[in-house]
Amino acid sequence: MPLSSIFIRITIASLLAASALPAKAATIVAIGASQTYGHGVSRGEDYPSQLKKMLAEKGYAVSVENAGVYGGETTAAMLSRLDSTLGSDTKVVIFQPGRVRDSDTDRSDNVKEIKQKLAARHIAFIKIPNSWFKDFPRQSDGQHLTAGGYQKLAERLLPSVIDALKKK
Repeated sequence: MPLSSIFIRITIASLLAASALPAKAATIVAIGASQTYGHGVSRGEDYPSQLKKMLAEKGYAVSVENAGVYGGETTAAMLSRLDSTLGSDTKVVIFQPGRVRDSDTDRSDNVKEIKQKLAARHIAFIKIPNSWFKDFPRQSDGQHLTAGGYQKLAERLLPSVIDALKKK
């Protein structure tokens, strides 16, 4: 076999092998307070972990990072740590502002600035309204969700997250 034919075959085989490698997975960051963290449930039962499992079952090879804070957090604090929370592969941010209140004006301004920062980096923004939590099973503290409640939240988020990933 001529040397040029061997070279062509090796080149084609290398290109085929390279195209079979998985693309770098996108990252989804869930930022918020104790409901995002998964207060009162075991690691893996929080909604970001359950969402990751659901996405994997649908064939999405993504990383879902839980950037929730255990003790509650204001939107000002979320804004201040936003840049350090996001990686270069972040494609979607799920934002849950929690019940810890800034003033209404500060809260609105902070959410607006978070959205602007994400838009500048071409990162999709999904906000979880606090009203979503009212229908889900709660722990005995009356505030935080049970593992089943976090599962329902992940199920409710799943279509929005898939839509956001398809657009990225």
